[in-house]
Amino acid sequence: MADTKTHPETFSIGGDLEVRRLGFGAMRITGDGIWGPPKDHDAAIAVVKRAVELGVQLIDTADSYGPDVSEELLAEALLPYPQDLVIATKAGLTRSGPNEWHPKGDPAYIKQAIEGSRERLGLHRIDLYQSHTPDPAVPYEDTIRAFEELREDGFVRHIGLSNVTVEHIQRALEIVPVATVQNRFNLGDRHSEDVLDFCEANNIGFIPWFPLSAGDLDAQGSVVADVAGELGATTSQVALAWLLARSPVMLPIPGTGSIAHLEENLGAADIDLSPEQFERINDASLAANG
Repeated sequence: MADTKTHPETFSIGGDLEVRRLGFGAMRITGDGIWGPPKDHDAAIAVVKRAVELGVQLIDTADSYGPDVSEELLAEALLPYPQDLVIATKAGLTRSGPNEWHPKGDPAYIKQAIEGSRERLGLHRIDLYQSHTPDPAVPYEDTIRAFEELREDGFVRHIGLSNVTVEHIQRALEIVPVATVQNRFNLGDRHSEDVLDFCEANNIGFIPWFPLSAGDLDAQGSVVADVAGELGATTSQVALAWLLARSPVMLPIPGTGSIAHLEENLGAADIDLSPEQFERINDASLAANG
């Protein structure tokens, strides 16, 4: 278990892209159901700009967020990008409507998808290009080889995986270095604990999506709420602080369309849980996860 009193502020993605560990997820700057443009375009642009002003160095997006909208907004808000900013995007899911997602991992599609992302983001090379999900209709190795060919061609710097098992990572590692893995992980859902442990053992960045979900653990009178009171913090900040303390390879990317929520979330980087506080939260989380 990682040292829970203090934790490293940064992580080096792929060994050469050092970023502050608390990033920003750009899924929720789109419309309802992650479909179409945001209700307030100027507010979405302002949130993205503020994230970078506050020191965010990792922004996660995908071609399927909107679709296309999230990538377009990031370019509008941030071009020319700060030199120390890593834009991570993904390919491998298509959309047919709000909250509708369909795996598409065939190599031809992946190679087509990156051209759209490069154009929308205004990037010749994407620092972190992630396979969004395994496609049951396509051999996983075929999908990963397409990503590796993009890396060999100079269009991708590092490759990441998402929504995978340890077996998927091991199969991918036989083809390409894996820089990051992005799975759902939070206080209320720890089904990817084995994936996190594998990533930590192999110095692979772990990007927990949906990081603020805590089930009932953040309700009034809960352990998380008690610790938040002790620290003068919010329950969301404590949930993020717990993630940062859980592993040195953890790279949370809480997303929001609100500057107030953004500033609250990023304040979690300044919170140090004591070992006792960490263990109280951890024990409650393990109990809640059965």
